[in-house]
Amino acid sequence: MPRFTIVLVTMLAGTGCGHVAPAARPLPERAALTATMRALFARSAADWNRGDLDGFVSDYAPDSGTTFIAGGHLRHGFAFIRDNYAPRFAPGARRDSLRFEEFEVRPLSPSLALVTARYILFRNGATTASGPFTLVMESRPDGWKILHDHSSSDPR
Repeated sequence: MPRFTIVLVTMLAGTGCGHVAPAARPLPERAALTATMRALFARSAADWNRGDLDGFVSDYAPDSGTTFIAGGHLRHGFAFIRDNYAPRFAPGARRDSLRFEEFEVRPLSPSLALVTARYILFRNGATTASGPFTLVMESRPDGWKILHDHSSSDPR
């Protein structure tokens, strides 16, 4: 084998045929990510409580593939999600106050996280509805966005 061929083969073998894999991004640190999500959901509850529908739904990815499961049915798309919440924000609609509890955040990748928590709707100090939810969230240039929301209601 000519010397040039041996050198070329050796170089290519050592570099993976010229392909250099990008350095893997580390997972976000769990405590910092949890703090970020807590702040995001505190703002979300504040949007709900002051009647800001657009602010509240801004946490969802504005894509047709965003999924929402509630009442045992899978629905697709940001438009459905916004339309689902809109009646609660209509003028004169009764909308109880919202808070979130039992937060748990688990990084899945550098840009994905699994969030589980409990929503609490309350009026005059009494809980009117509550339930657990699970979200798959993605870090995007404009912040963390919900790709998938599976919400349940506790039996009354």
